[in-house]
Amino acid sequence: MSPEYLDLLALEAAYEQACIGLAEGGIPIGAALINPDGVVVARGHNLRVQAGDPTAHAETACIRAAGRRRDWHTLTMATTLSPCAMCSGTAVLHRISRVVIGENESFKGKEDWLRGAGIPVRIVGDPRCVRLMRQFIASRPDLWDEDIGVPPHESAKR
Repeated sequence: MSPEYLDLLALEAAYEQACIGLAEGGIPIGAALINPDGVVVARGHNLRVQAGDPTAHAETACIRAAGRRRDWHTLTMATTLSPCAMCSGTAVLHRISRVVIGENESFKGKEDWLRGAGIPVRIVGDPRCVRLMRQFIASRPDLWDEDIGVPPHESAKR
C-alpha cells in the first residue's frame, strides 16, 4: 500500500473519532495509528471534557489505547488537527514514523518540533476537518480557548 493511501485510511479513522468526541459533548479532535499493512492499531479522541483530564488530547488518548508496543517506529499517526506541544512531544518520544495532519488552519501546533526530530509531516488540508473545527470554535469559543490554553482575560479581548 502506498503511503498516501495509508494516510487517508488513518485520517478517515481519526475523523470518525473527532465526530464521536463532538457527539459526546467534547472537543472534535481525533487521532489514529496505522501500521504499514494498513491496520489501524489504535484510535482516540479528545477526552478533556468527558474525563475532566487536561492531558487527554486525541493523540495521547490514541497512544494510550495502543498500549505497550515495540513497533512505534513503524507507525503513522493521523490527527485531524495540528498537534500541540504535548502531543508532538509524545510522537517524538515514541518515535512515530510519520504524522499526517488533517488541518492546521484552525491551530498550528508544533509541526516544527516533529520535523526537527526527523519525523515527516504531511498536511492534508482536509475540508471536513477544517469545517468541523471552524463550526466548533464558532459555537464553543470558551471551550476551545480552554483546550488551547488561552486565559479567560485574553478570550474576552476577542
